[in-house]
Formats: sequence, structure tokens, C-alpha cells
Amino acid sequence: MHNNEIALQIAGVIRGVVRPSGDAFVPLHEPTFRGREKDYVTECIETGWVSTAGQFVERFELELAAYCGVRRAVAVCNGTAALHTCFIIAGVQPGDEVIIPALTFVATANAVSYAGAIPHFADSEETTLGIDPVKLTEHLEKITEMRDGACYNRETGNRIAAISPMHTFGHPSMLDELLMVANRFNIALVEDAAEALGSDYKGRHCGGFGKINAVSFNGNKVITTGGGGALLTNDDALADRAKHITTTAKLPHRWYYDHDVVGYNYRMPNLNAALGVAQLEQLPGLLEGKRALAMRYAQIFADIPNVNFITEPEHCKSNYWLNALLLDRGSEKELEPILKVTNDAGLMTRPAWRPMHQLPMFTDAPRMNLSVAESLAQRLINIPSSAGLL
Repeated sequence: MHNNEIALQIAGVIRGVVRPSGDAFVPLHEPTFRGREKDYVTECIETGWVSTAGQFVERFELELAAYCGVRRAVAVCNGTAALHTCFIIAGVQPGDEVIIPALTFVATANAVSYAGAIPHFADSEETTLGIDPVKLTEHLEKITEMRDGACYNRETGNRIAAISPMHTFGHPSMLDELLMVANRFNIALVEDAAEALGSDYKGRHCGGFGKINAVSFNGNKVITTGGGGALLTNDDALADRAKHITTTAKLPHRWYYDHDVVGYNYRMPNLNAALGVAQLEQLPGLLEGKRALAMRYAQIFADIPNVNFITEPEHCKSNYWLNALLLDRGSEKELEPILKVTNDAGLMTRPAWRPMHQLPMFTDAPRMNLSVAESLAQRLINIPSSAGLL
């Protein structure tokens, strides 16, 4: 079949699924505001509590922690700030290496850099699109050695301080296996769960497996606070430390400004938290809508040759944050025509991110063989995924 014919067929399938949108432009993912967002935000304005103090911040943290099944949540201004703070709390030091997937959004690598550390890129596997634990184990066996109980990269001389699996498009990574890798090599595990709110791994919510973990509430996520993110942990001491350094490390006092370490102004404003509380109230319904859309896509794309709809891994329940198609190997040349035809038709689609080691600021970073991540990046296509499309 000619490239444009495949592209037109895919565009027709998507348009058929999102028929309620008619001929209008269909974005990749847009927020849904059908609850008490306006009421709660208006309350902030009318009471004057619009900045980083106010009842909604604490309420959002408590309700988020309860939903995710963890002891504590610390709300911050965005997901990248959350992940940066996670690395600091997990003990990552300047000059350390942090293992992250090469196939991820740039924020993962940026957060490593903010901590003064060096991203060390790992390959993906096709089932979850996340870090391949088998390939990673083989890589670490070849290039690392233990010194005083810590894992070091023999090739660079740097300590490998953490591993940060990212749950791609909301599909949980192979957490049991990655935890085994982390424990074997004495490396802290920090989940980049930015895309995984509402996703479960073997009955437990993503974001609760690592020492301390990050989620995001950007405008295109399952729920949004406009901007925003949070740290999730089961360790009260770590949560207290995170709260301290994300509020400029100010020591409590009625009027003096004393700070004991370098801190960050990463606080979430009450306005954003108010939006988040209203969004959390709707989260179950939003996830139901996204799952129904994903199942419809899966059904229809099953009959399209050379195209596979990405479904949740075994023993997992994905939030289907961004629905994705994976072209067969050998069909890479079809990617560009599909993107052009669909976007020209008013259906927003996009490829996966450019692998991190191909970006100019990370070309010299340590890495393993990344053949699968490179292949996936040439074959993945995100398609419209908003909760209210059906």
C-alpha cells in the first residue's frame, strides 16, 4: 500500500472514532473542566488566598496521597521541579550518574542536570516502552564495580546514584524487575511517574515504588493544575525534607527570615491547588473516558495492516494518557506521511520524542546500546487522547 494511502486510512479511522468533533480541529490532549474548578478558584480569589498559602494546597496533598496509596504528597510548581527535588532527596550528588531512558521527554534528563548529575541513557523494550531491565542488567555487569557499597561506572569513574524509570504515555514500566536491578547494584530507584497518574502496576499505583517519586499536572496531563507537580513517598522524613527545600528552606518563625540550606521556590500556589482538588474529584470519570477511547482505538486499529495500537502491559492498568500507534519494523518511511496527512486533516498527531542522546547537550553522556529506543522513536505516533472525545 502506498504511504499516502496508509496515512489516509489512519486519518479516516481516527476521524471515525472522534466523530463527535465533526470537522473541527482535534488536539492531542486537552483538559476537561466539568466540576467545581470555577467554584474553588473563585473561593481563592474572594478570600485573597491565591499564592502559596491557603487551604487547597494541603487539601490537594492529602487527597492526592490518598488516591495514590502513599503516605505523603508534596505539591510543587511543575513536574520537572518535582523530579529535580526527588533526585536531591534520594542523595544524588553533583558528578553522579543517573540512569534514565533514552526515550523520554527532555524534562527527565533536565532534572538530572539540575541536580548537577549526568544522565546515563538506558534502552527501552517494546512491551512497555520503558527501560529494558534485562539489557540494563547486562550493561551494568559489564561497566560497573562496587566500592564501599556504592556502584561506580568503571568507564567514567562516576558513582551511579539512581535509576529513574519513566512510565511512557502512562504505561507502567517493569517495576519489579527494575527494583531487582536497583537493589542488586545498590542504586536508588526514583520513578518519573509524570505521565502515570491513574496507572496501576500489579494493583499498586505508580509513583509509590521508589524511594521518592514525581508526578506532573501540566495542562496536557490526565488532570491539570495549570502547571504543577508533586513528590510522592511513604517516608515522612523524606517528605518533610522535600517540603522544606521546596519552600526556600525557610526555618519556621513568626517574622525572621532564616534559611539553613540552599532551597528552591518550587511551591504550588493555592490557585493551582484549588484547580487540582476539583480535577481529582473527576479523575475516576476521566480515566473511564480515556479507557473507553483506548479500547475503541484498539478494536478498530486491529484491522489496519502494519500498525499496532499500544495497549497496557500484562498485570497493569494504564491510564492511557496518550494513545499511541507503533508501526511495524520496516515501515519507518510511513511515519512522516502519516503525521502530515493527519495534521493537515485537523487531527493532531505527533511522533515520540527525539531520543535524548541525539540532542546536542547530551551527545557525550554515557549510554548503553540504544537500538530499540532509536527504532521506537522512528515508529511511534501519538494520536488524539482527550477524555471527552467519545
